[in-house]
Amino acid sequence: MSLIEGLMLEPGEGERITGKGLDVTVKSRMEEDAAMTSSFEVVIPPGYDVGAHVHAHGEEVFYIVEGEMDILAFEPMDREEPDWHRWESRAGKRFLHGGEGAFMFVPPGVPHAFANTTKKPCRMFFQSSVPGGHENYFKELAAILRRSDGKPDPKVIAELRSRYDIEQLTPLKGGGGGSGGGHGHHHHHDR
Repeated sequence: MSLIEGLMLEPGEGERITGKGLDVTVKSRMEEDAAMTSSFEVVIPPGYDVGAHVHAHGEEVFYIVEGEMDILAFEPMDREEPDWHRWESRAGKRFLHGGEGAFMFVPPGVPHAFANTTKKPCRMFFQSSVPGGHENYFKELAAILRRSDGKPDPKVIAELRSRYDIEQLTPLKGGGGGSGGGHGHHHHHDR
């Protein structure tokens, strides 16, 4: 007989972590819920690019619930190319632009990235078994983004990421036009 209870959450239920451009709802946590992975629902604002990165340990799964996004999970021929949208694998693979139902599985040690290049927010289900619990990483990241008004010092981000087994390959670019709130659909910067 198991004494551990399972989790049943209503839509929208779970701890919400927000910072400039970051909007994460925690569904299950590796530590507190004795789960093998942490699970999240993440809203990615227009213009947000997480930057290509690698985890030495743990695997991740991404699934687009609503909206569209560019996703990538492969070893490029050249990690030095600063724009992962131009990356190509040995087999000639490029990034995928996918809508609802698009899926990405990332084994340990494989570079991956996602970006919202559309004008609408994208909702994604995300699971990570990367050590340290990604919920703790998100909490620290949200605090940094709030403090720096969405324009964090790359050194601060690098230090945070090294503690959570994240090797950054290309830069993170926050969405929401740096205007705070993340919901600025009213000012268009495409003159």
